[in-house]
Amino acid sequence: MTGSDFAEITKSTPEKSLTTSLKKHAGRNNQGKITVRHQGGGNRRKYRLIDFKRLKDDVPAKVVGIEYDPNRTANIALIVYADGQKAYILAPAGLTDGMTVMNGENAEIRVGNCLPIEKIPVGTMIHNIELYPGKGGQLVRSAGNAAQLMAKENGYATLRLPSGEMRMVRLNCRASIGVVGNGDHSLIKIGKAGRKRHMGIRPTVRGSVMNPNDHPHGGGEGKAPVGRPAPSTPWGKPALGLKTRKKNAKSNKLIVRRRDGKAIK
Repeated sequence: MTGSDFAEITKSTPEKSLTTSLKKHAGRNNQGKITVRHQGGGNRRKYRLIDFKRLKDDVPAKVVGIEYDPNRTANIALIVYADGQKAYILAPAGLTDGMTVMNGENAEIRVGNCLPIEKIPVGTMIHNIELYPGKGGQLVRSAGNAAQLMAKENGYATLRLPSGEMRMVRLNCRASIGVVGNGDHSLIKIGKAGRKRHMGIRPTVRGSVMNPNDHPHGGGEGKAPVGRPAPSTPWGKPALGLKTRKKNAKSNKLIVRRRDGKAIK
């Protein structure tokens, strides 16, 4: 079992004004029926209100501390603007206490700053990227990730996403400079079942060890193969490898190359 060394963390308690309570649903809908399996229990946690929009322009903000966030893989940074307003942002690698960050067109190309993509030089590593201007960052927000700005033309920027996908995003969308911090998160070994329970994840039983009346993979003497053309869900629908993307998705025209290297037709 391994864990994070929390080397980036400089502040241990969250800012009370920027937290809200999280209600547990254990994967159940409003009828009390389980609609998402393997959820329930887990440690109680508060949700940190993250500013993904970064719309407070041309006001410098000082980094007060880097905090752990139980709701995401990335660490978060508490910043205080010059007018006293506080906010949480995703903490990029290299951002430390005392540094200054800024939003808007006039911001420098420096780690932690947020500005429209049209003002960012080609080749820059960016994260927390908007898909729709003003909606807030939706792409590249997890630990250790970054996208690279490859080109700018005809009102669109071409980005290389962490998956390898090449995608176009409008130039007036915003993005933050740098690579998301806590890059060692992917090296963590959970190590024991109880730790998964603390995370709110209940046991997952393989279909192949069930009976035939419980799962399409079940039954047979000893270890039996799947016994059908492709793996299935407990309800007989195709699983593991089935492409679920709509063939006529509106965003097809914005995707230059899929992560498997194929061009969208």
